[in-house]
Amino acid sequence: MGAPTTDALPLEARDFLTWLRVERGRAPSTLSSYARDLRRYCRWLEASGTDLNHVSEDQIVGFLRLMQSEARAAASVARTMVAVRSLHRYLAAEEVRPDDPTAGVELPRVPRGLPKALAEADVERLLDAVEGDTPAARRDRAILEVLYGTGVRISELVGLSLPDVDLDASLMRVLGKGSKERVVPLGRHAHRSLVQWLQPPGRGGLEPERWPSRDDAEAVFLNRRGRRLSRQGAWGVVKKHGSRVGLGARLTPHVLRHSCATHMLDHGADVRTVQELLGHASVTTTQVYTKVSQERLWQVYAAAHPRAKAG
Repeated sequence: MGAPTTDALPLEARDFLTWLRVERGRAPSTLSSYARDLRRYCRWLEASGTDLNHVSEDQIVGFLRLMQSEARAAASVARTMVAVRSLHRYLAAEEVRPDDPTAGVELPRVPRGLPKALAEADVERLLDAVEGDTPAARRDRAILEVLYGTGVRISELVGLSLPDVDLDASLMRVLGKGSKERVVPLGRHAHRSLVQWLQPPGRGGLEPERWPSRDDAEAVFLNRRGRRLSRQGAWGVVKKHGSRVGLGARLTPHVLRHSCATHMLDHGADVRTVQELLGHASVTTTQVYTKVSQERLWQVYAAAHPRAKAG
């Protein structure tokens, strides 16, 4: 993914995005999201006859109320306001303007839903759905096993390069959010599927006669043209095999990440271990999964214990 389009943004906002990229190490997808939200905000400022240096707190509140009146999703409104607040904090810190007009504005709260993990039987059906021994089949099987077996994000999966995988030690180095590295273990099934994929009948079957770039030559997962597999390509692999076993819209790469975390907790893993595996900056994020496990515990208890059922 290339740099976000910033032509329609004022210089101050463009400088802010550059700071996020260079100083904060934000991912291209994050920068694109910020740029999109800030374009909307800056267009509104222009239509209101003001600019970043003169907008007031009351006007910021007016922008927030406008988005809420448009029946936009709470998460979308909150994301835009985070971008706006981050921009103004940056401008104040850089002394572009003497104050932060967003400081007293309360951001909307987003209800936190529980992750929707698959049942273990559904995961088994999915992992058994890949048929054949073609290079594409070996690749798809490895993608599904690694996503579920390690809980990595889809962007982390497609960003893997060959030096990142140590099959002898059954370990994998992952570059996560904010360019933070972590090492994750490869379980037996994920390890076996990667070995089968990286053998010549697998990855070798998709290698081109001449590599388009060094990045493609080092990629763990390739598309049929011999290029590094994109997020969209990996997403398509998950959806394709999910549809074959009837999971349909329920299945996304992130659901496999949810399922990895939930099933580990179901089987006795501690929260800190799961936090480290998933690369969560805060254990609070990981603790959401404990609620899922407790909910399942109550469901099983209510269904199975003779004294739990209503009389």
